[in-house]
Amino acid sequence: MTTDSTAVMTVAGLMELAARTAPKAKGVDTILVRILTGKEIRSLADRLTDAGEKRKIGFFVRDARNIAVCDACVIIGAKGRLVAGINCGACGYATCEELAREGKKRKKRTTDFSGPNCSVRMTDLGIALGSAVKTAQIHNVDNRIMYSAGTAALELGLLGKDCTVAYAIPLSVTGKNIFFDREL
Repeated sequence: MTTDSTAVMTVAGLMELAARTAPKAKGVDTILVRILTGKEIRSLADRLTDAGEKRKIGFFVRDARNIAVCDACVIIGAKGRLVAGINCGACGYATCEELAREGKKRKKRTTDFSGPNCSVRMTDLGIALGSAVKTAQIHNVDNRIMYSAGTAALELGLLGKDCTVAYAIPLSVTGKNIFFDREL
């Protein structure tokens, strides 16, 4: 392992820590995190390429090229069906009980993410993602939050069956940030 790859793995671990310790509503942790390396990264890139080609979504294929050459990839998701129990209505249902009941009806994911999701848990996910990428930035590791690769991670079941929404954060240490100035 090179010095750069050792440093990237250290930062990936710190990102996992940042996501884990990020503030969460009512102190309930519904965040799931996994660090990918080696063959797992290749599997994620392959799944994303396949999805992009099948669905004719160019940015999925472009993002897959970034995933394929990244040094590590942090996947962060949430158990979005674990309701906060405050009946805020932001999810579109009058009560948390209604959201939970509707979520139980939906057995198979037919869209990129599995809905319905508790809006409070999705806010927690956003805060965890922000905390993680802030940590990468502080340590000068190039990164980008990717919706596309998060969907591929869900298809591969990388965060388990309870994960309803996931995003990927590939990491890279090169002379120029590989995640920007990209052609479609």
